[in-house]
Amino acid sequence: MAGIWRIEERVFSLARHSDTGTVMLKTFKPSQFQRGQKHSFDLSLDPWLKNVSLPILLVRGRGNGKTLVATAGVHGDEYEGVRAIFETYQSLDPDEMSGDFLAVPVANPPAFWNGTRTNPLDQANLARAFPGDLNGGPTAVIAHVLANSIIALADFYVDLHSAGVKLLMPSMAGYDAADERSRNAAMIFGAQVVWGHPETAPGRTISFAKQRGIPWLYTEARGAGRIHPDDLRMFLNGIQNLLRHLRILPGNSIPAKIETHLLGSGDIDTSLVATKQGFLIPDLDLLQPVRTGERLGRVVDLHSDTLESFVSPRDGVVALIRQWPVVVPGDSTFMVTGVFE
Repeated sequence: MAGIWRIEERVFSLARHSDTGTVMLKTFKPSQFQRGQKHSFDLSLDPWLKNVSLPILLVRGRGNGKTLVATAGVHGDEYEGVRAIFETYQSLDPDEMSGDFLAVPVANPPAFWNGTRTNPLDQANLARAFPGDLNGGPTAVIAHVLANSIIALADFYVDLHSAGVKLLMPSMAGYDAADERSRNAAMIFGAQVVWGHPETAPGRTISFAKQRGIPWLYTEARGAGRIHPDDLRMFLNGIQNLLRHLRILPGNSIPAKIETHLLGSGDIDTSLVATKQGFLIPDLDLLQPVRTGERLGRVVDLHSDTLESFVSPRDGVVALIRQWPVVVPGDSTFMVTGVFE
């Protein structure tokens, strides 16, 4: 009897997890994968981008329902979302699900293996490259595939970011202030800080989703090249809450008390930038209230003399601080945004 049980157990295991190797882009359709199983495979970008593939994790619920698409690793130095997707994939039970969880844990493999924000193959920022172009450079190809073969399949889309190695941002969920579906999802995600954006800058994963009419959220976290347990917990709870919110999983979402509700542009490209090379010394802390004209910090030379100072362009709170103290011209230093009232 013990031998028979082991055989049956192995068959049951195989029926619930399908390792499908490499899948070619031209033939990729999640609907072709069997329901009630987990599928993990590499999506080849050949012939448009040789020797690069995207890792795909797909959990198809036993029943029909909506699709939650999640991505992480759009920037190669952001790791919280990568681990959150791994742990979510391992924990999900297809028998409990009505619908699908489709995830790309590392959306920018060249940058990920290089440990950099940008793609070393062309020095481009994937988060500015959407909707992409199959006839463009390496980053444009990756963006096109992510946009049209992954994000476009979503009923809801979440992009898991953090502040990376050089920046500091609040652990939060950002949402589309013009889309009630996005706002409602932010309220139940489980972040204590939420950030509503009246507009979405072009070139982002979320701007592509918005163009397709897909509601979205994105996250930020403290970064620093490490995974803080509180941030991982927030990401994991947030994904579970979204799955419940979409009725892919049974049960009710478990939101957190929102302590700070930001409102305004989340575009890092609009932050204050250094014009001098030197050492950055912040004066204020993250989420600290500031007034127009109040000093945020300064850049000093190697003799500690001030080269330039940064002052707040508005009343609001500090939403970004550069934590990597060495700066060169063009580096983001601070961002101040408004507060929802």
